[in-house]
Amino acid sequence: MSKVRKRMPRLGVLALGLLTVLSAACGSGAPSASQPLATSARTFAVTGPDPVRGTLEAGGRGGVVVHPKRGPFRVFETPSPRGNVAAYRAVNDWGQPLWLPVIAERDVRGDPWVHVLLPERPNGSTGWLRAAGADTSIVRDRIVVRLRKHTLTRYHEGHPIGRYRVAIARPSTPTTPGRFFVWARVGYADSQGPYGNFAIGLSGFSEVITDWPGGGRMAIHGTSDPSAAGEDVSNGCIRVFNPLMAKLIDVPMGATVITVRSRPCVVLAERER
Repeated sequence: MSKVRKRMPRLGVLALGLLTVLSAACGSGAPSASQPLATSARTFAVTGPDPVRGTLEAGGRGGVVVHPKRGPFRVFETPSPRGNVAAYRAVNDWGQPLWLPVIAERDVRGDPWVHVLLPERPNGSTGWLRAAGADTSIVRDRIVVRLRKHTLTRYHEGHPIGRYRVAIARPSTPTTPGRFFVWARVGYADSQGPYGNFAIGLSGFSEVITDWPGGGRMAIHGTSDPSAAGEDVSNGCIRVFNPLMAKLIDVPMGATVITVRSRPCVVLAERER
């Protein structure tokens, strides 16, 4: 099941247009990412071989995430140092630390390993890390986007704390439903711009749009247009009215984002207007 590259991947940006806006709006650097709650726990909850199964029940109560202590860090195809290995950066394109959701753990003759989701194509890519080489935290938030209902719900410790009407994509750019996680958090000084006041870059990619800047990486972002809510109007993004998007600014890195059937795409790209 695990898909691990045999070379260091070039992590894609959300979009060239996004980087241009970010440079203009954040000359002093990217906004600081909210770090998950630190813990010294050495064991991890196992969610099962299907990372989506069970995560919608009661909204889910959060989960364990890890951040490699050093980068580049090594990811293995199996919980063994003798398997295929790839090197990854420990930060995203804004220098924000990567927090990777844990979907399983294994102890190999006293050597603990964690099975994590990876922010690369193909969607659902996973790999194994040595637990000793990573910091451990707990994320108590998750987001569930119900595409047909045009709703985005934020859960905290399994309880819904916000449900918002959102705009989704046209049927020509559908998304692949599944489990992703927060890969980047980017704020904007100009909330009237194409990405509103804030964007949450996700770990997943569109399976339709592959040739845009950033490779079709998925995102949820703000908009200054409240009339878009409940409509299929975008070329890919999930749009959230700015005052509501402001309620998602503190969703931590590594938090799970689940998209449920079926028509929109959460791709953030320069052509998105």
